[in-house]
Amino acid sequence: MPADGQLMVCETGIEEAVTEGFEPAKTLQMQVERNGAGQFREGQSGNPTGRLPGTRNRATMIAEQLFDGASGELSREAIAKALNGDSAVLRLIVRSIIGPRRHRAASFDLPPLHNAADVAPAIAAIAAAAAEGAISTAEASEMSQVVERYLRALEAGEIEARLQRLESVNGVAP
Repeated sequence: MPADGQLMVCETGIEEAVTEGFEPAKTLQMQVERNGAGQFREGQSGNPTGRLPGTRNRATMIAEQLFDGASGELSREAIAKALNGDSAVLRLIVRSIIGPRRHRAASFDLPPLHNAADVAPAIAAIAAAAAEGAISTAEASEMSQVVERYLRALEAGEIEARLQRLESVNGVAP
């Protein structure tokens, strides 16, 4: 019996036999090559024989089959509970029928933007529409961001045009 912390060495040569002709028992145990840092090479999966894209989970398919047969009863019971005042079930039913509220299309017409001079009137129109309640403040903020990005794009184009003119006047090749 070995003392604590000591390992018993077996002299049968099993270690040598295992390392010489070792092949994985299954192809699933074979791994893809890795780079020097131990990371998988670009474009290669760590599990090349893994689940195919779009494959559905078995437990999900079984649950769906169970509910398919009882969906009529479940929906009738849920509606009955909602009608009897169960607010949690009522909320669940309304959410599934109506769905979560998404951004709605704004009925506000943004003035046309052709140049930097059109930016100030557009921001003024957005502020006026928000003040009147025609659009929400969140919609006004989003529209203002659109106008601001338009102005940035105009400025970037103007800077590029000026730079090209300077380069052509000074004979600098772009």
